[in-house]
This record gives sequence, structure tokens and C-alpha cells, in this order.
Amino acid sequence: MGHGSLQKSGKVRKQTPKVTAKERHSAIPRRSLRNKYVRRIQLGKYAGQPSSMGSKRVRSR
Repeated sequence: MGHGSLQKSGKVRKQTPKVTAKERHSAIPRRSLRNKYVRRIQLGKYAGQPSSMGSKRVRSR
């Protein structure tokens, strides 16, 4: 049926030492919007796969 018994479930997670998470900050909204503008409009790099319909629609304008 399965791989091993339920008695052993969670063994590895219980053995690993607890590491405190780093505090993460996102960029200031104004800065992140500026980065998006530069990347999309000035550099012409849009999200997604190059062969997707969205990028083709944007490139054809």
C-alpha cells in the first residue's frame, strides 16, 4: 500500500533544528512601480513566455 508506517511520519521535520525566519521587506510601492515601468515600457520586457498570446499582443502594438 503505502511507503512506511504512519508511526514514522514527521520524523525528519521533528529532528531539524528550528531556525528563526529573517524579516523581509518589499520595496516601497513607488519604487516597485517605477521598476515595473522601466522593465515593461522602456526595456520592452513583459512577463510570461515569449510565445504566449499576451506577449505577442503587446509586441504588435
